[in-house]
Amino acid sequence: MTVIATESLSKRYPRVTAIDRLSLDIGPGVTGLVGANGAGKSTLIKILLGLSPATEGRAAVLGLDVATHGSAIRERVGYMPEHDCLPPDVSATEFVVHMARMSGLPPTAARERTADTLRHVGLYEERYRPIGGYSTGMKQRVKLAQALVHDPQLVLLDEPTNGLDPVGRDEMLGLIRRVYTDFGISVLVTSHLLGELERTCDHVVVVDGGKLLRSSSTSDFTQITTTLAVEVTDTDDHPDGTAALRKALAEAGLTLRAGEEQGLPGAGHILLLEATGEDTYDIVRDTVADLGLGLVRMEQRRHHIAEVFRDSDQQQLVRKGAGSDGA
Repeated sequence: MTVIATESLSKRYPRVTAIDRLSLDIGPGVTGLVGANGAGKSTLIKILLGLSPATEGRAAVLGLDVATHGSAIRERVGYMPEHDCLPPDVSATEFVVHMARMSGLPPTAARERTADTLRHVGLYEERYRPIGGYSTGMKQRVKLAQALVHDPQLVLLDEPTNGLDPVGRDEMLGLIRRVYTDFGISVLVTSHLLGELERTCDHVVVVDGGKLLRSSSTSDFTQITTTLAVEVTDTDDHPDGTAALRKALAEAGLTLRAGEEQGLPGAGHILLLEATGEDTYDIVRDTVADLGLGLVRMEQRRHHIAEVFRDSDQQQLVRKGAGSDGA
């Protein structure tokens, strides 16, 4: 089943092309739409909701053409906007009930669904307080609740972790994951924070400048490579255990590069080397033991989604350089 499909979809303004010939097929589950600010993510959502017409191309949501069935799509889809749009002087219950009624639920069902949804997002105890007194995280949960209250088949979440601290982001990501695992509601979530999507999504779509860079499962993005990541502790004999290990492994004939060259967390404390076979593991283990260092971890590393952007940028630089040489 295809939840969202686009074919050569474009959206052009007088001086800007927001979406450029975008073709996608997105199935059920949690899908991340990642790109920098201005990449075309919010524009795509507005087109999918039937709120903004495409310049050219086609798009369908739940099998419905966005150009002719916008109203029917909005009945079946929940939408969480990026920006703060909540009335400060009403309670979460009043607001979510209102949105449920706007979606066509009768009064009793709207109240019951509102109570259940606010409980799901963790606002049940605070449901009668005016929204103006809520924290940023609580306001984001209200926006999520109103997107879910009418039991949609799909929810579109535009930057749902904006303004949240790390704990708040983790909690929101957990809620988003449960939208699909607990209720079977498919999710399209936009973000410019790559790590969030690695942890949360089944599928990732990468856009840049309105163009598709890549669309594939998260597991394809984060394949295990032949690169071995090694981290050790320091000792009195070796105050810089990483440097000592780097030198010893180089003398043993292994080629290394520093972790910071790959943009990894813990830059400077992680060594990367190519695992050419089982012998590589034995050499690293014996070298760490000979130096008397503590081995924190030794594992094959995974690709990060961020590398898609870096590889794309490098390819563009190569192409530009080739064009300059030929000029």
